[in-house]
Amino acid sequence: MDVTRATLPGVATVVHQCVTRDGQRFGVLVEKSGRRRILVYGPYGSAEPDTPLQVINLDQGEADQLADILHSRPVLDRLAHLERRFDEFLEAAR
Repeated sequence: MDVTRATLPGVATVVHQCVTRDGQRFGVLVEKSGRRRILVYGPYGSAEPDTPLQVINLDQGEADQLADILHSRPVLDRLAHLERRFDEFLEAAR
C-alpha cells in the first residue's frame, strides 16, 4: 500500500492518503482534537477524484477499537509477547 502524509495548513490536521495494490483509495484525517475521519474516495479518473464519496467520523475510542481490529495481532497478544521478550532479556543480563 502506498501511503502519503500531509499537514493541512491552518488547521493542524494530518491527512494520510492511502492507495491499495488494487488501486482503492482512502484517507485518514487526524484532527488536533484527536478525532479521526476515514475518507473513502472513488477510483482514479472519477469526476471529483479529491472529494471523498463518504466520510466516517470516529472518536478516539472508536479509532482505537478499529486499530485493534485491523492489527494483525490483538493488543493482549502483543503485550504478552513483549513481556516474554523482556523476561528473556532479564535472564540474559544476569
